[in-house]
Amino acid sequence: MSLALSPRPRANWRRLKRLLDAISGWFEYLGRLVILFSQTVVWAFVPPYGPGKAIHQLVRIGIDSLGIVSLVALFTGMIMAVQTAYQMQKVSAEMYISSLVALSLVRELGPVLTALVVAGRAGGAVTAEIASMRITEQIDALRALAVNPIKYLVVPRFVAFLVGLPVLVIIANMIGIMGGYYVCVYNLSIPSQIYINTAFSSIMFKDLVISLVKSITFAVIIAMISCEEGLNASGGAEGVGAATMRSVVLSFITIIAADWVLSTIFYFVF
Repeated sequence: MSLALSPRPRANWRRLKRLLDAISGWFEYLGRLVILFSQTVVWAFVPPYGPGKAIHQLVRIGIDSLGIVSLVALFTGMIMAVQTAYQMQKVSAEMYISSLVALSLVRELGPVLTALVVAGRAGGAVTAEIASMRITEQIDALRALAVNPIKYLVVPRFVAFLVGLPVLVIIANMIGIMGGYYVCVYNLSIPSQIYINTAFSSIMFKDLVISLVKSITFAVIIAMISCEEGLNASGGAEGVGAATMRSVVLSFITIIAADWVLSTIFYFVF
């Protein structure tokens, strides 16, 4: 009697093995991110601090991203107002459009869209820059000179993301609300004072805390994934492109997943 597996059980076993390998790979990657994060936090408090490097990265990550973030936020607020008005006009509740626009932006769309834009623009650039240094052995040269790559490369970018992204989210929220203001006041003939009073009176302290926590969490995610992919790039110019692509894709997926987790915690636990 043959003990060999038939083709179907062997195929099922291969699929199960691939699934288990993928799950173990995700946990291994998450572990590397946690280790990098802990090392970054430790080195951030080790002198010399070098604020000039962090300010330089803040300009590249924050200020240089302000234009595209503002544009996305403006059109998001306008689109939210138009789509909400389509339903609200059916029940003669146009005055509540401003509340829905403001709450949607502050709680969800502001932090998430800003993080996605920054991940695509600045996160990819950070990965490409560090990956190029890795490929050309500049990181090995830093180690040869007794310079810690995490202290020299990761910490300034981490601080820049941590400071820049929350500020960008605040600006995006305000611009998005103003985009809704334009639609409601000039297209729907809602009085200006009513829109402003209703929009800002609907935002509670908890909503601001949620927006801040999400923006800080997303900043950590983008910084860690971007730097991790750059530090582990290999394979020449093709490897730089592959690392940049993985950085952007993984940042997008992780930001959306983290947003779901944080939303669930804030609205069902607290």
